[in-house]
Amino acid sequence: MAMATVLSRAQHGMDAPLVHVEVHVGAGINSNMTIVGLPEAVVKESKDRVRAALTNCRFEIPIGHITVNLSPADLPKEGGRFDLPIAIGILLASRQLPASAASAIETTELYGELSLGGEVRPVKGALLAAIAASRVDHRLIVPAGNAVEASLVTHCHALVANHLLEVVAYMLGSATLAVVETRVATVRSEVLPDLDEVRGQAHAKRALEIAAAGQHSLLLIGPPGTGKSMLAQRLNGLLPPMSEAEALEAASVRSICGTPIDLSNWRRRPYRSPHHTASAVALVGGGPRPRPGEISLAHHGVLFLDELPEFDRKVLEVLREPLESGTIVISRAARQAEFPASFQLLAAMNPCPCGYLGDASRCRCTAEKVEKYRSRLSGPLLDRLDMHVEVPPVPLESLRTPSSQIEKSAVVAVRVRTARDVQHRRQGVTNARLSNRQVEQLCSPTPSALTLLERAAAQLGLSARAHHRVLKLARTIADLGNAAAIEPPHVSEALGLRRLDRAKKAN
Repeated sequence: MAMATVLSRAQHGMDAPLVHVEVHVGAGINSNMTIVGLPEAVVKESKDRVRAALTNCRFEIPIGHITVNLSPADLPKEGGRFDLPIAIGILLASRQLPASAASAIETTELYGELSLGGEVRPVKGALLAAIAASRVDHRLIVPAGNAVEASLVTHCHALVANHLLEVVAYMLGSATLAVVETRVATVRSEVLPDLDEVRGQAHAKRALEIAAAGQHSLLLIGPPGTGKSMLAQRLNGLLPPMSEAEALEAASVRSICGTPIDLSNWRRRPYRSPHHTASAVALVGGGPRPRPGEISLAHHGVLFLDELPEFDRKVLEVLREPLESGTIVISRAARQAEFPASFQLLAAMNPCPCGYLGDASRCRCTAEKVEKYRSRLSGPLLDRLDMHVEVPPVPLESLRTPSSQIEKSAVVAVRVRTARDVQHRRQGVTNARLSNRQVEQLCSPTPSALTLLERAAAQLGLSARAHHRVLKLARTIADLGNAAAIEPPHVSEALGLRRLDRAKKAN
């Protein structure tokens, strides 16, 4: 036969659309190859890698014009994943493999970049391909480097190939390929930073517990050395492990980026802490070929932004939409991609440029400098943060408190887990993810609590968004206290956790 078709998949955002790799060997006096179907530069270079791999594996390059069509033609193709299916397609179309061999891969998808010697190398996004293939009951042949990703997908029948010759032998029936066993991944017991290492800061620890229980965003404000970063690093120790579905989503993002997946700890929530020099593309994703950014790598986990005002204002403004929607849509002239970004934002900042506002012996910042420093954070962004909590200097006597007298993360994590279980039974999501309609239905305060909230909202000039966020916070505080209704103490504490609202009114 002069034509053959091999199955594979492309990667577009968080989707893995099926691609038919069609190979045709036409008449001609020279051996040349053309790849069509919107191939990117790496895909166009496949013809040289495939040619060398076939030659070094003692196969012949057919004489004539070889046309490789990656269908559908209007879907952009990128990466080296099509090397293996192109090579197998050429062998079938040139009759170096019998027609009967095609039946061995009739419902099998092939992935792998080829070295010049024929070794099959891992590719990005194999987990997305495995998920998509399992839905249509297709078998996969993947490189050994992608076997871990394929093993995470239930009901996925995947085979491992290390070399082009192994795939040829499998198709001829003279050898078998190793089967990827589906693994039950667990959370490895590891030592995480513990709250008992943080001296003092009872108010900030309480805010951290509320943030963990309701998945709320939190901004810590205080001078250097008061424990803001220490508190942030201990949030992960309070959070429950991800469910299998959440872990699979987070692992899919890492797969697209080519980040290794640790099977023994894959359900641990991600913790990302980009430097304040990060660009908008690095933070939210983008580029000519859209790629996930830090907010997507923190999906179902924590994104910690230290020295928040030092970030470029334009960089911070791009956080506003994903904070509300939990997704980020990256649009380019030729394509559009959507990535998940349901992250928990944790940030820290100093109260002034030098960091020692209020200390007459150390701070020389004028009111204008302080205002300019704080104005780097826009009102709309601050309004989207659930809590703004002050972290004051730690009294010297608190530094002498032994760890045995300080509550450990494991104790707090039990309360957090209990509160989250209550929320998932009641509404299916954490309180921070409640819609406006759900807030109206599930966060109704008692009459006295409503009176307190309305009076505070009028005095502080709270926006409608801030009003809803206070209600969500109060609901979480009530859940931690195992209270059925939102009472005045819950509303009062929620209002006290929004320091910048009070500071704005005072100014």
